[in-house]
Amino acid sequence: MGKIRDAERTRKKIVEAAREEFFEKGFNGTRVESIAKRAGVNKQLIYHYFKGKEELINETIADFISGVPAANLILPANPAQIASFRYKVNQEHLMDFLKFTAWEAIENLPPNPNGEDTRKRVLQSYVEDMRAKQEMGLVPKELDPALITLMMSSITIYPLLYGNVTRLITGLEPEDPAFQEKWTSFLNEISKRIFNMEHEED
Repeated sequence: MGKIRDAERTRKKIVEAAREEFFEKGFNGTRVESIAKRAGVNKQLIYHYFKGKEELINETIADFISGVPAANLILPANPAQIASFRYKVNQEHLMDFLKFTAWEAIENLPPNPNGEDTRKRVLQSYVEDMRAKQEMGLVPKELDPALITLMMSSITIYPLLYGNVTRLITGLEPEDPAFQEKWTSFLNEISKRIFNMEHEED
C-alpha cells in the first residue's frame, strides 16, 4: 500500500507541475524537462507514468476540471442569469485555464492534445441545458442552443482574456471592480432582452 500511495503522490505532483507549465507557457512552449524540474522528479519518471506531452495535457485538463466545484458547472435555472453566472465563475475560478485556451488559439497543435473530450462534455452539457430550457419555453424557439452557448462563452471570456482591448474600449481594466460591476449589469440587461418571453403568444 505504501508504494501505491507513493506512486499516487508522485503522479499528482507531476500533474500539478504540468498544469502550471501548460497554463503558463502553452502546449508548444512546455517542455517535459521543465515539468520534471518543477515537480522535483527525474524526467524519465514522467515517461514512466505518461507516454508524452499529449497524454499529460489530457490528464492535466481532466484533473483540473474534476477539481472545479460541481456548483460552478451547474447553470442557473433562469437563462437570463447564465451569462453573469459564467462570467463570475470564469473570473474567480478559471482564469489560468482560460489563458491556456488563448495559447491554443495561436499554436499549431497535434490532434486532441488538450483534453478535448473532457471539455466537450462540459460545453455540450451547456448546449443541452439551453435546449432543455428552450423546450420549457424559457428560450426563444428560433434561437439555436449551440449558438447561444457559443455567444455566452464569447461575452463571458473575451473581456477577461483581452484586457488591453477592454481597457482601450472602456477605459477600465478587467480586474477593476468598477468594470466587473458594469459588465455584470450589462450581461444581465442583455440577457433579459434575449430571454424575455413575454412577447410570445401562449
